[in-house]
Amino acid sequence: MTEPKPLNWTPMPNIGYNVVRRGDGGMTLTFSNLSDETLEHWHQFALDHLLGMDRRTRNLYDLRAVKDIPEKAIRMAVDANSDPSARNIRVAVVVANEEVAGGIRKVAALAETGLASALKIFTDINEAEAWLARPLDQIP
Repeated sequence: MTEPKPLNWTPMPNIGYNVVRRGDGGMTLTFSNLSDETLEHWHQFALDHLLGMDRRTRNLYDLRAVKDIPEKAIRMAVDANSDPSARNIRVAVVVANEEVAGGIRKVAALAETGLASALKIFTDINEAEAWLARPLDQIP
């Protein structure tokens, strides 16, 4: 098996998310807030991480601690996940409740560009993990 790509992420003060490497080689990103500073930092991290994307991977975005997800955050996520390099990524997004999930779906549906990654929104972390665990040749 190939070695996982370096994470190239270091915790910083005032940034409302944490990143760890998953056992399957993907990443788990856990957010505590979606401040402008957090969003800008995450967006740059996400775009930098797409450079050299050469294999299928799984990422989990845990947003359960964030009760309100602004449209700006959704549009930034759509932008990052519209990059052609994201085509090999399966992304599970876990949110606090179905109301938040519906808001994300509504804004994402209005996006002018389609998502390159296989993305699904969940309110249950166990369902998200089960979906991510499916063989990668079964994307989406």
